[in-house]
Amino acid sequence: MAHAPQPHPTACLALADGTLFYGRGFGATGETTAELCFNTAMTGYQEIMTDPSYAGQIVTFTFPHIGNTGVNPDDDETADPVAAGMVVKWDPTQPSNWRATENLSDWLARRGRVAIGGVDTRRLTRAIRHQGAPHVALAHDPEGNFDTKALVEKARGFAGLEGVDLAREVTCAQSYRWDEMRWAWPDGYTRQKAPKHKVVAIDYGAKRNILRCLASAGCEVTVLPATATAEEVLAHDPDGVFLSNGPGDPAATGEYAVPMIRRILDKDLPVFGICLGHQMLALALGAKTIKMNHGHHGANHPVKEVETGKVEITSMNHGFAVDSQTLPKGVVETHVSLFDGSNCGIRMKDRPVFSVQHHPEASPGPQDSFYLFERFAASMN
Repeated sequence: MAHAPQPHPTACLALADGTLFYGRGFGATGETTAELCFNTAMTGYQEIMTDPSYAGQIVTFTFPHIGNTGVNPDDDETADPVAAGMVVKWDPTQPSNWRATENLSDWLARRGRVAIGGVDTRRLTRAIRHQGAPHVALAHDPEGNFDTKALVEKARGFAGLEGVDLAREVTCAQSYRWDEMRWAWPDGYTRQKAPKHKVVAIDYGAKRNILRCLASAGCEVTVLPATATAEEVLAHDPDGVFLSNGPGDPAATGEYAVPMIRRILDKDLPVFGICLGHQMLALALGAKTIKMNHGHHGANHPVKEVETGKVEITSMNHGFAVDSQTLPKGVVETHVSLFDGSNCGIRMKDRPVFSVQHHPEASPGPQDSFYLFERFAASMN
């Protein structure tokens, strides 16, 4: 009995060490180079792909059913996908969800993002864990024509993320106001009409849901670009300053962000940071950051609040971390990862200045960490 011919591969993932993974391409055609990470979240692939913190990265999803709920405009964390591409085990199926307005492959194609399915993501994830986040090239060609030697060379030629300031590439072009609050049934997104606090949010790659959480906590939010000066921040006469998430090497972004934050700290204003904003605050206070082997990317990361012993289930997305051994006098560690003990939060002992590495707005717990926004609002009373 003759077997039906197997369809030829239409996508190829090339690692810098020469390893090749073949599969079926979807989304846009073409090539891209990036750092490869893996994310263990079972939901939220659209939010992940549109999270500016993933600039310069291709995401391997360890959960196999990617694409099954489709996509919709409400779940974008920024206007367009920022992650360079995606790797999945099974080809995306047609979506089955009442909120879906488009399927994943068409959405990626329209937004110019390359993807590959049919990959042994368990093997790939093990390689990332053991060897660190590799540099890769991903190609999608419907004809299946790949110059694998050239792809490996392109992967080897990728500069990496260390020493790279990506916040400039994903920040807003100009300032704007934000008053949309968190999604709630049955009205969806509503507007904050009675704010109690004026907050300036520095956009290093801010997710929309962070801004919504600030608005829901009673804040009138003005968003400024990553390169905003202390004078520009203070000109808005804020009650507090928020430092957003974002991509790249915190030390590189810190070259212009740290002097600004130190000027803000001199004014004794409440300050709250998340993710890259956490790292920016730590650098401004005198600590150091380090590149992690493969980072933390997922929606089920246990984090312990040191002072209370409470464990929160958190969402994380970071490849750099604050080195807790370098925290200066007067700054205490408030949260730690229960996976590897890495730093997940700091605060000043005598002032309302604090930050966390994880993403409280991503609702993984689902509400384990919302108290942080309330704490920030309370500090401005």
